Parts: sequence; structure tokens; C-alpha cells
Amino acid sequence: MFNSLFRAKNYRAKRVSTYDRTGGNSDSIRIESGETKIIAEISGPGVISHIWMTSFGKWGPGDDRDFDSLTLRKMLIKIFWDGEDEPSVHVPVGDFFGLGHARAYTHQSVFFSTTCNQTIEGMESPRVSMNCWIPMPFRKNARIELVNEQGRPVTTYFYIDYQEHDSLPGDVMYFHASWHRQKRNIPVKIENGKNLSDKDNYLVLEAAGSGTYIGMNMSIDNVEGGWWGEGDDMIFVDMDEPNRWPPDLHGTGTEDYLCHAWGMQKSAHLYCGQPWSEVDNEGNGHHFSGKVCVYRYHAVDPVPFTKNIRISIEHGHANDRGDDWASTAYWYQTEPHKPFEPMLSVDKRLPGPSTVKENDLDKGEL
Repeated sequence: MFNSLFRAKNYRAKRVSTYDRTGGNSDSIRIESGETKIIAEISGPGVISHIWMTSFGKWGPGDDRDFDSLTLRKMLIKIFWDGEDEPSVHVPVGDFFGLGHARAYTHQSVFFSTTCNQTIEGMESPRVSMNCWIPMPFRKNARIELVNEQGRPVTTYFYIDYQEHDSLPGDVMYFHASWHRQKRNIPVKIENGKNLSDKDNYLVLEAAGSGTYIGMNMSIDNVEGGWWGEGDDMIFVDMDEPNRWPPDLHGTGTEDYLCHAWGMQKSAHLYCGQPWSEVDNEGNGHHFSGKVCVYRYHAVDPVPFTKNIRISIEHGHANDRGDDWASTAYWYQTEPHKPFEPMLSVDKRLPGPSTVKENDLDKGEL
């Protein structure tokens, strides 16, 4: 990557932002309650190389600026490529940038980084800077929309940096991201506790076409207590028939797919991590109670597919747990893409109340 820095570039660097066109310092836009605002329309060919975004909110007592603490789940980002009618990206804003449960926290990975003031670290708050560095090519045009589904206006700042090209290679594919939530997975009782199917698994992604899977993040609310991360990951590539077994890639447990072991450790590495947990102690309380946010990005080990892909994870060993899961999947593919499932209404997207159980905080090692 760094060896390309000193090579001549064949594009022109451009930006769309909310800078004050009058020369003043009002560098933001207002999005009314219920409004869908187009924040960028860019002609191609080009590649979006960086998105930075933040929202306006109270700084502390006495501040009369109002905000909704759950903005990160109530606002949506939608991206359309080359005049398509349905978006290729349709995700709650916070989840898109790796912030689960509408929480503000600081973390860094190969694709994303977020930063927030220490006084709001871990709070439900929109006051956090969010960055995305996933390259997003397009041939004719790109349209980015923000949808405000909260009951009050929101003020937003953003940069969208992009490259203006004369042409793009013929094998370029389009970036996609979709969000899924199963508010309460249904526990399954299987004879002998052995699972030889993914039909009851939590579904991360099901896509049709030719493309490349590049990763996901998950927001898990451990409502049952006990260890949540024992379910296997399963990836099926180019299936000619449904219910094919075994998967092309079959893992040994959720924590293992997330590149951790012996539970999850609080970390934010390039390709994997658990950047935030509701229970933040030196022991293993976060394994057994409360909300967690985790990610696995396949930047150096992507999974290609030529016809279709299906990615699922057991919720507990053989799907024996009923926790609350939400996830964002990221991939590239040719168009047209398989229609996304309908976006949940605001009330069905919101994180649940705290489920921390004091008697689960000091269970010791896994």
C-alpha cells in the first residue's frame, strides 16, 4: 500500500462537505424530523475514498442545544450507485461506522475509526466523530442520503472525499452494506446438542451475484446471562441447491471467528475486536452480562463468490440461546443486487434496556 504513495496518480482529488458557503463558521446542515436529505450527488467515474461525519448535541448542563440520545440508531445512511432505484447501502448511521447499540465510543480498525470526548465514552449519544475508509467505486454517479427518523431535527457535519477518474477497470464491483436485527433469537432444542444445518442460525448476509465479502460488525445484548459466544460461523459459497451441507467455511465458535479465544477481550485491532462492552471491569463480567460490540473485517482474507453467498452464525452452541443480535454486513458485488429485507421501524431498531445482572459480573475465567 505505502509503495503506491510515491507513484503518479491517475485521478483528481475532490470533496463534498458542509462548509459554510458564505465564508462564515456555520459548517453544518439541518435535517428536519422525518426528512430524507440528499447530502451528495457525484458524477462518475469515481471512487469515494473517505467519509467523515458527526452530529450536533448538548455539551453539558445549561446547554440549550437539544438532541436525541438514540440518534445513531434513528438516523439512516443510504447510498445509491449509477441511478439504481434501491440503495446498495442501507444501515443505521452508528452501525454503519461500527458503533453498535447507539453508543458513542472510540475505536480504530482497518475500515473505520471513531472518537468521542471522554465524558460521553460509552453513552447513548450522537456526539462522536465517525470515519469510513472503505473505497466505493462508481461508474456513472453516486447519491448519498441521510434519513432522520427521530422526532426532532438534527444538525450534521460531513466530509465526503472522492477521486475523479477518467475511467475505471472493467472488473470493478460496487460496495454494499446491509443491517439485520433479530431482537430475540429463538432458542432451539436439538437432539444430542448436534447441529448439522444452518436453518436456525442468525443470518448475517445472503447475497446473489458475483462479489466479495469483506466483513461484518455485531451488536449483541446478552439478555440470558452466561457466555454468549459459543456458536459456530458458517459460510456457504456458490450454492446450487438450498440446505447444502457442510459449509465451505465452518468455524469453531463465535469468539474464534472474531479472532479471539477464551472469551472476548476488550480490544480494537485492524481486523477484529470488541471495542466496547456495557460491563467494563478487569474480570470477565462482560462475557456473562450486558451489551457488547464486536467486529471482523476480511481486508486481507476476503471471501469471493461468483453466484451467491450465505453467512450465518449459531446463537449459542446449536442455537441454544435467545439473545438480542444486530449486525452490519459489508461486501462488493456486481449489480443488480438481491433486494434487502425491509428496514425495521425506529421502535424495532432501538437497543433494549440494560440487562446487566450483578451476580454475573464475577464468574472468573471461562
